[in-house]
Amino acid sequence: MEEKELRKILSANIKHYRGLRGWSQVVLAEKIDISTNFLADVETGKSWVSSQTLVKMANIFDINVYELFIPEENFYDESNTVMRRFANDLRVTFEKSWEKVSKKYFA
Repeated sequence: MEEKELRKILSANIKHYRGLRGWSQVVLAEKIDISTNFLADVETGKSWVSSQTLVKMANIFDINVYELFIPEENFYDESNTVMRRFANDLRVTFEKSWEKVSKKYFA
């Protein structure tokens, strides 16, 4: 993997996690104590961040640092897996509940 690709992954993930929280660049920059212009440059891949800033970001986002470097396609694969598990759990719970209700009221 080349540095350009790594910057692209990092910038996409920063935008993603910032967006999940509904934060503007100004809000995130204040939280991690960097300038808004610098954050904008990081999010466009023009600048790189220090390890200290990566740790601050991860802590603010409540994630592990490595998660900032997960390629988007892997991120969505993981999200889809979680959603499939949730849907399956929901289906099983509904089926069990329906079974109890039907035995009680329709038997």
